[in-house]
Parts: sequence; C-alpha cells; structure tokens
Amino acid sequence: MILPLLRGFALTFKHIFRNPITIDYPDQKMPMFPKYRGKQVLMRDENGLEKCVACGLCSVACPADAIYLEAAENDGTVLAGPRYASVYQIHKTRCIFCGYCEEACPVSAIFMGKDYELAVLSKDDFIWDKSELLVPAPDDATIPPVTRG
Repeated sequence: MILPLLRGFALTFKHIFRNPITIDYPDQKMPMFPKYRGKQVLMRDENGLEKCVACGLCSVACPADAIYLEAAENDGTVLAGPRYASVYQIHKTRCIFCGYCEEACPVSAIFMGKDYELAVLSKDDFIWDKSELLVPAPDDATIPPVTRG
C-alpha cells in the first residue's frame, strides 16, 4: 500500500519542475497552422474598394448552401466597383469551413481568415452579414465616379 503512494509522489515531483504547456488564453493567442480555415473575410483592393463583384460563384460552390448574396449596381454611394453585393450573408450554423468559396472566387474577394473565436450569445448572431465580414476601408479611400459602358 505504501509503494503505490510513493510512485504517485515520484510522478508528481517529476512533473513539478517542468515548464507548463498551457497558455494564458485571453492574453496569449495560440498560433494557427498555415492551412487553418477560420471565419471568412471579404477583402478590399489596393484603392479601398470592395473586391466582390457579386458573381455568385461562391454561393454556387458552397456544398452546405450557407452563402446568400444579392447583386446591385453601384449608383456612386458605395465604396465599390460598378457591380457589388448589396447583401452578403454567411450562415454560421451551415458553414463547414471547407474553403470552396475561396477557391471559386475569380477576383479573390473572399478569404478564409485565421479567427477561431466564433462563439456567440444569441441565435440571431449565427448569421454573419456584410458589415461583419468586410475589411474596414482605409481612411484615405474615396468613392469613385460610376462609369457605365
């Protein structure tokens, strides 16, 4: 009966002087692997305009039918090109983070980010809309004049 107790103490003392393998989570973030696919991000071009041209290929390529978008023509009030997505939504409960939307996009407008903090408090927050997905515009970006051809 004393031998197992001594073995337990020996195991405890063996591990007591090792460096901890945990991280202080809120203050330290765990580095993600390069191929990790997290929350989607809608990108902007070098001029600050939305890259998405609302072609709908991401929605068609999505095997879970998680992406919904509506195309609109720019009347000069939006920081985008002549055609843009007026509504862009991703249903978080349906998304399987496969990356097909990123592969299907011809203009590289959608990007699988590295964000892994995806918890929400309300069921209404399970739908990411364009305001949550779009990268903020730079301060010096201006709305370009609309040209119709």
